[in-house]
Amino acid sequence: MITTSGLTKIYRSPRSPGRAVTALDGVDLHVREGEVYGVIGQSGAGKSSLIRCVNLLERPTSGTVTVAGRDLTALAGRGPRAGRELRRARSRIGMVFQHFNLLSSRTVQENVELPLEILGRSGRDRSRRALELLDLVGIADKAGSYPGRLSGGQKQRVGIARALAGDPDVLLSDEATSALDPETTRSVLALLRDLNRQLGLTVLLITHEMDVVKSVCDSAALMERGRIVESGTLGELLAAPGSRLAAALFPVSGDTADPDRTVVDVTFRGDSTARPVVSQLSRTYNIDISILGAAVDTVGGLQVGRMRIALPGSYEDNVVPIGLLREQGLQIDVQGREPAPAPVQGGAK
Repeated sequence: MITTSGLTKIYRSPRSPGRAVTALDGVDLHVREGEVYGVIGQSGAGKSSLIRCVNLLERPTSGTVTVAGRDLTALAGRGPRAGRELRRARSRIGMVFQHFNLLSSRTVQENVELPLEILGRSGRDRSRRALELLDLVGIADKAGSYPGRLSGGQKQRVGIARALAGDPDVLLSDEATSALDPETTRSVLALLRDLNRQLGLTVLLITHEMDVVKSVCDSAALMERGRIVESGTLGELLAAPGSRLAAALFPVSGDTADPDRTVVDVTFRGDSTARPVVSQLSRTYNIDISILGAAVDTVGGLQVGRMRIALPGSYEDNVVPIGLLREQGLQIDVQGREPAPAPVQGGAK
């Protein structure tokens, strides 16, 4: 549904043309139709530039952006006809902003009607559609209110309703929950997931909060210095030894620096979280196993458990019990022993 290839964005200072900042450095991204895809990274990683290039609010310096089979970059700056085609293509892309961007002089309903007004829809049609959308996002009773009378969560729901006004295929979310409190964040994320399922929307969201990715995303990408350094479905990431995204999504504590023992991270998924693996291993090989840390959580709708254990002796002493763990279909990551895998580039295809 959304594909970027070799996407580059360089910002140059008009006062000093020789000075340039590379915000995007050859980004390849693939978001499948109907999924919620999260892009996570620290401030300055290039996340906002990426999402603004997807709908061409920012023109890429080079590379291509394809949405729903249309190469948007091929339409940019190619004359009046191409400009009209670009506007039509962009009307199928909804955008939810961090700071709501609502017009204080318009009521909630009038804010939602604004995109339809720009598209030339009739007043009756605009009113009907706006009220439908406000009901969909749960604030139909606020149709006649002004933004100044709303809470942050209510304002963001208005922003979401407005983004849906043009019946988009794709919804872009630019840090949509970062200005909200935790409880409101959860309710807005639940709404985005519900809309994804009810309407078949493809959702691309950027965030710096790992809990956002954990609670609603099907796939994720980690950005650093304008590049995607790791990406994939959450299941693929959790199954990849040494995955930085998986470790951040599901951290487990426990000291790994001990030359007299082998420290192993064991990841359980689905039904395997209830299996007594450690006790079976201890009985089978008559070894004492230390549990350094453990946690169980839900990631991408799947129950996941991760445990850090220590086996006595070196890695060579524990090849057989570690092999038994792998034979049971568990994800095993031996600390300080196995190299991290090459990053998965471009997302799940």
